[in-house]
Amino acid sequence: MSVDKIVKWFMPKEERFHELLARDTANLVKAARLFKDIADSTNLEERRVKAVMLKAVEHDGDTLTRQIFEALNSTYITPLDREDIRSIAMDIDDVLDYLEAVSQSLILFELSESPTVLRQFAEILVAMCEAIDRATTMVWDLANEKKIGDTIVRISELENQADQLYNAVIADLFKGVKDPISILKWKEVYQGLEDACDACKDYTHILGNVVIKNA
Repeated sequence: MSVDKIVKWFMPKEERFHELLARDTANLVKAARLFKDIADSTNLEERRVKAVMLKAVEHDGDTLTRQIFEALNSTYITPLDREDIRSIAMDIDDVLDYLEAVSQSLILFELSESPTVLRQFAEILVAMCEAIDRATTMVWDLANEKKIGDTIVRISELENQADQLYNAVIADLFKGVKDPISILKWKEVYQGLEDACDACKDYTHILGNVVIKNA
């Protein structure tokens, strides 16, 4: 066992990060479920209302990210490597930003349609965010190493599904004679959703590093 690990073992536990990250991931799940409501709706006015709600959730996420950074700056001994905590918070914030940006695109482009692919992306993102929430809760006790590993695999599987979905829908967008403006609008929407899924996958890289460092 390294000297750093021995020191951390005997130092008082810093509980703020448990609470802050738990709130952060719960907020992320709330955002993903709200985005799913937006994706499922075919009423543009309803989408506008829920997009405002999602913006508020995204603002709450920004506040939590700032609080995590402030806690890092004021804490000498952290329960995990401070850069890993910072990266986890930033990845969660990235996913939230993508969800909010896509919801705004749907409003700005006045897209009221609810195509199957949009709803499928929303379902995948809800599942990924729920998995992130579970894994972040487990990371404080590395006796959960196998469960964390299973969650990482699950998120990876979901990201692969999202990749396949994205490739198929982009290929379909450019088939046949279609309105080029509509193509550009939907391409931006689907690109944002693909980016959100990629950000979820990036989170698992950090999580894997945490498990390896603390094994």
